[in-house]
Amino acid sequence: MERDVIGKLIGGLLGLSSLGAIGVLGLVFGAAPAPGPGKPEGDWRLLEPVSYESLSVFPVVSSSSYDTSWFLTLDEGLASGEVQIREQGSDGMVRNRDGVIRPAHSNGASVNQLVLINRSKRPLLLLAGELVSGGKQDRIIGKDRLVPAGSEPLPLDVFCVEHGRWSSGANFTDAKTIVHPSVREQATFQQDQTRVWNAVRSGTTAEVSGSAGVVAGAAAPPPAPLAASRISRTIQEEAPTESYQKIYESQEVRGSVETYVDELQRRFARQTSGLKGEHVVGVVVAYGGEVAWSDIFASNDLFHQYWHKLLRSYVVEALARPGYRQVASRDQAGEFLRHLNGRVREETEPGVYRWREINEGRLSQIELDALEPKPLTLHRLLIQRTS
Repeated sequence: MERDVIGKLIGGLLGLSSLGAIGVLGLVFGAAPAPGPGKPEGDWRLLEPVSYESLSVFPVVSSSSYDTSWFLTLDEGLASGEVQIREQGSDGMVRNRDGVIRPAHSNGASVNQLVLINRSKRPLLLLAGELVSGGKQDRIIGKDRLVPAGSEPLPLDVFCVEHGRWSSGANFTDAKTIVHPSVREQATFQQDQTRVWNAVRSGTTAEVSGSAGVVAGAAAPPPAPLAASRISRTIQEEAPTESYQKIYESQEVRGSVETYVDELQRRFARQTSGLKGEHVVGVVVAYGGEVAWSDIFASNDLFHQYWHKLLRSYVVEALARPGYRQVASRDQAGEFLRHLNGRVREETEPGVYRWREINEGRLSQIELDALEPKPLTLHRLLIQRTS
């Protein structure tokens, strides 16, 4: 996944950064030619699926090894206090000329924008769907990106995942959660606040299709464990503000999710033990017979930093979808390792990161490249959209 950039300087207008205030136009180094349509992208190999109930997880392994210790995750940054996220408003933050961060007056708080400071000596990696709790409402990160080390306070695009509260404090803490794929899709690709709220309330935006395992004349599957009716009951009894965290961490939901996660963790560890010269760098995920999602990282270390909360998100989605137990084939899952052939949209912050989206039919791919200390694709997401 490492990009060869020597001698390939290209010019052009690039999109504005999604964070607005730091969005810039500039020149970037061009990436090496992508694999042709249908060919695997990167030094990747699929293992046999790890399956439980209606969820199958295909480990993605690679013999390549990249050093990603240079990058800070949101969990690490918020835990250490090196990263701060706050509401916009009268108690916003600025870094003065002496380098000291002090309160400053600004415009009022905004549903879809927070203020972030990275005071660490490492670039901060943010993934779309990561949840931060507190402030006036719980929010999720709206887009994959990197925040430079020691950067100025900057506006951060977010989506609300708590519909019924707009009160209390200004500070946010790490929820150690990534929202499940249906919610993440609405934020990442649809970029629509109403769709995000609807996905939180409904559990899933996926519809039953033939590829999900429906056989003509077969009996309908049992209701999903996290059917919309059960989520509505949980909202009424335990999460009146429709907080994502309170809904999916509630007593009624938590037991089912944790049992499912624990079993898949054991099976995944057994399946991936004893690898020689290869490391797990990602997964391709299928629900019943339908391959739906993939998350692949630049290193085994980076993958494991996200693995538990990613797995929990996949399980929540599985419990919200109809419970077909068919298992997708490796050939079907292998399609999620290929390079898509479609229109490319790019955004960049020169010297920091490049974000790229490709769409082909119902498939959508997003890549986040770090540009320093050397070009490297940190995260690659490929999904089959539900809407």
